[in-house]
Amino acid sequence: MANHPSRAARSSLHVLRPVLVAGPTAVGKSALALALAGRLNGEIVSVDSMQVYRGLDIGTAKPSPEERRRVRHHLIDVAEPNDPFDAARFMRLAHAAVADIQRRGRVPVLCGGTGLYFKTFLEGLGEAPPADEALRTELEAAPLPQLLAELEQRDPVTFAKIDRRNPRRVIRALEVIRLTDRPFSEQQGRWNAASGMQNAEFFFGLTRSADDLGARIDFRVDQMFARGLVGETERLLKRGLAGNKTAMQAIGYRQVAEHLRGERSLADTIALVKRRTRQFARRQMTWFRRQFRLEWIHLAPNVGAEAMAGQLSELISPGGARILPVTGGTDRPKSEGATGPEPAANNRNCGFNPG
Repeated sequence: MANHPSRAARSSLHVLRPVLVAGPTAVGKSALALALAGRLNGEIVSVDSMQVYRGLDIGTAKPSPEERRRVRHHLIDVAEPNDPFDAARFMRLAHAAVADIQRRGRVPVLCGGTGLYFKTFLEGLGEAPPADEALRTELEAAPLPQLLAELEQRDPVTFAKIDRRNPRRVIRALEVIRLTDRPFSEQQGRWNAASGMQNAEFFFGLTRSADDLGARIDFRVDQMFARGLVGETERLLKRGLAGNKTAMQAIGYRQVAEHLRGERSLADTIALVKRRTRQFARRQMTWFRRQFRLEWIHLAPNVGAEAMAGQLSELISPGGARILPVTGGTDRPKSEGATGPEPAANNRNCGFNPG
């Protein structure tokens, strides 16, 4: 007679499935994940490409020591500021962390705003070749408009989708194209979406009104500078931060480094960081809308994390929120200045209204 898991065992496996919480910067992901992990007997896996670096604390809004004592966090402070860290390394560490959390009978809560890291966790990395330092150096020396022209000619599909203001991503796409003589989009299409879907039953996206999110961004940036972002950047530059092109992409550090070189005043730097952060939040939302259909939760300004976690816990049940891959072009970016998702059947505009 075949061995089938008992109902209790099946229920336990269901409960231990990872919960994914995504959204733009400053939307309130970390506070929600902390409260949710407390309710679910969970641990948090950071999905943030900058919180992996030791010393990048204030500028990445890293959880405090008290928060990390309250709930165990993973994939924070796992690399030095001058060390390379990429999606492949994240994928290995994240899967190892999730397996360890589940093995100890706890619930993994993956939380962050790095869309590419969520995608690699769910789908893998496909067949893209490793970096070629000589080719990458050549591409980095070329002007961005020249690189974009080549990308448009050799891979129009990737050109239409890629963040054209992000040289790092443009360079990587061209690097893969030149090394393989195949379109980057064709190789991305080989990613096995099915490999991650079984572990992505609960994928929630958080959003707020543009005014609310903008105010939260302004407040966060002001707090970062008040807490010593300039001094933190000075210390990191002495530890080799400037030599890490990935880490120097972190909003705040790059602008402060320019301020320290005398390129602009502190007041102008603060204003620039706020502006860059708003732009980044819009790009994050565009990424999540294009890559996934997930359960969107629209947050009202005066709803606390504990209330959010309580209501979200009720959604984590058999037949609850399920992630579906976008099959191409069904979610269009919103107009400039909008930060929430387009109205859709899987949006919850009243999920966390104040009571």
